[in-house]
Amino acid sequence: MVIQTIRRKLPRGWFKSWLSIVAGSLVLSAGFVLFINPYQIVPGGVYGMGIVMHALFPSIQVGTFGLMFDIPLLLIGIRVFGRIFGVKTVVAAFLIPIFMNTMTYLIGEDPATMLGGHVNLANDMMIACIFGGVLVGAGVGLIIKTRATSGGTDIVAMLLSRFAHMTFSKGILLVDSLVVVFGLAVLGDWRLPLYSLITIFVSSRVIDYVIDGASYDKLLFIISKKHEEIRRYILEDMARGGTYIKSTGLYTHQDKDMIFVVVSRREVSSVQAMIRDLDPEAFVVVVNAYETFGDGFKTFPEKI
Repeated sequence: MVIQTIRRKLPRGWFKSWLSIVAGSLVLSAGFVLFINPYQIVPGGVYGMGIVMHALFPSIQVGTFGLMFDIPLLLIGIRVFGRIFGVKTVVAAFLIPIFMNTMTYLIGEDPATMLGGHVNLANDMMIACIFGGVLVGAGVGLIIKTRATSGGTDIVAMLLSRFAHMTFSKGILLVDSLVVVFGLAVLGDWRLPLYSLITIFVSSRVIDYVIDGASYDKLLFIISKKHEEIRRYILEDMARGGTYIKSTGLYTHQDKDMIFVVVSRREVSSVQAMIRDLDPEAFVVVVNAYETFGDGFKTFPEKI
């Protein structure tokens, strides 16, 4: 009875949201502890900085350094941006170092002795980079799907965007690059930044996969003299809907009907072949659609 009452008061997806935060924090921590920290790979971020600082001060764990960097950044972020940094972000920022330090305490950080030496990848750094990137990306993706962040360089990038008029992506790139360069200066191995770049690339791809799914839908903008034939193909052969957008030629000032349609990635080639056969002079733009909701596509996400 009490559980049913609590469920009625909580928004749909509440338990799923918090489970994703805990699971994401756990997976991310495992990626660092098993594949990144032992080999001093520096994939940017506060935990990349923590790896460098741990090399200078071995008595302090990587997770502890990450928390030390995260706390002031979170306070600044809350002060500047207000409620955008909710409870979920704060919880994730505290769970990650707790999980990371606990795992390190239980299994150690020497690849030769971790789990009986069965995961020693000292001679297979590429595998460590790839698997570390996969786990870190999966963890971050699970956290971001709940509309939270893991803190760290995200906050710095947002501050740069606000006060230095820099795009968020450029801010992330700048901060992570500085961390990687600092790691090179401290650790002294020129190969480590190269390994770090591999990890950063893999993790970014996995984040996209977790958030957006395995395949993206495609937006097609089509201008053609044979728009009526194309319309029939979309409606009858593909059983898709679409929209006419009234447009005017920038040079000719002629009114035109532009077709706007969303298709799956597998359907793009068939649409292109059809348009090529009907009107080789047609103008077609294909754009990635990372989120498509509505009839025939994904349902709207639950409120979390």
